[in-house]
Amino acid sequence: MMVASTTPRPGARRGTGSREGGSPRSSGRGPGRIAALIPVRLRRLGLPYLLILPAIVLELLIHLAPMLVGIWMSFLKLTQFFIRNWSAAPGAGLANYEIAVDFDSAVGASLLRSFTVTVAFTVLAVGLCWLLGTAAAVLMQGSFRGRGVLRTLFLTPYALPAYAGVITWSFMFQRDSGMVNHILVEQSGLLDERPFWLIGGNSFVALLVTYVWRVWPFAFLVLMAGVQNISDDLYEASAIDGAGWWRQLRSITLPMLRPVNQVVVLVLFLWTFNDFNTPYVLFGGSAPEEADLISIHIYQSSFVTWNFGSGSAMSVLLLLFLLLVTAVYLVATSRRRSRA
Repeated sequence: MMVASTTPRPGARRGTGSREGGSPRSSGRGPGRIAALIPVRLRRLGLPYLLILPAIVLELLIHLAPMLVGIWMSFLKLTQFFIRNWSAAPGAGLANYEIAVDFDSAVGASLLRSFTVTVAFTVLAVGLCWLLGTAAAVLMQGSFRGRGVLRTLFLTPYALPAYAGVITWSFMFQRDSGMVNHILVEQSGLLDERPFWLIGGNSFVALLVTYVWRVWPFAFLVLMAGVQNISDDLYEASAIDGAGWWRQLRSITLPMLRPVNQVVVLVLFLWTFNDFNTPYVLFGGSAPEEADLISIHIYQSSFVTWNFGSGSAMSVLLLLFLLLVTAVYLVATSRRRSRA
């Protein structure tokens, strides 16, 4: 019997596809060859920065560009006469800054009074927001019926638009038809006559109540997340050792929440010191002297008196103050953390 030979002929083709054991030939063109020229380590390190590059560019355009324009305006005598042509405004040098820090003049004295009111308001507001947020976060730690409903109610002020919440409080603080005076005078009899809340000395209290009501859920939300990250084993071990609720709060909860508190306090401080929406919506374009926060004061100095150079100088001074306080706070907290 004849057996067919399996040895290929010298001139026979082995196939029309790719070579045996090999891969298709690369064309040598396209992005693959360009990427191959870049080291792998460099590509791994540069990819995250490349992905966030659009966000960085937009952030610089939105925040940094207006900031630089404001700094430039602070060195000009930019009033209503030069609004149409800023380049024609004469230079002021440091005159706007000298007027702002001259506390013997009317402008400097009013700015100092507004700064004092803002400091008092910030200390009280941040303290109350942190206290309410911490108390609510600790109380919501345990499991009980209706906890989800209470959490939703606590977070409602933070979820509402700022304008809607503040305008509601402005209606409630009305002297003749407001609900606050109706409860204090007619329902409970705590007061004999209806006080003014949006003018005079009571305006500071009205501003403080409105702001704390609107912002404290933020502290509650962040601190609640921090409390939930504390292990239950620590509380169980301390309970076995005989520690009560108050001792657990002082020895476990508050020390474990220290990193979270550092962030919450800093954010609340910056928000409160720069708050503009609450006094503007509550009192309108001009706030009473007792509630004249520095943000609304700078607005009046710029857009009411049409002295944009002076208003820009005040804004730059405010920015430097906030940067200084933030740097001191971060250095102090970092040193305390390293010692701990």
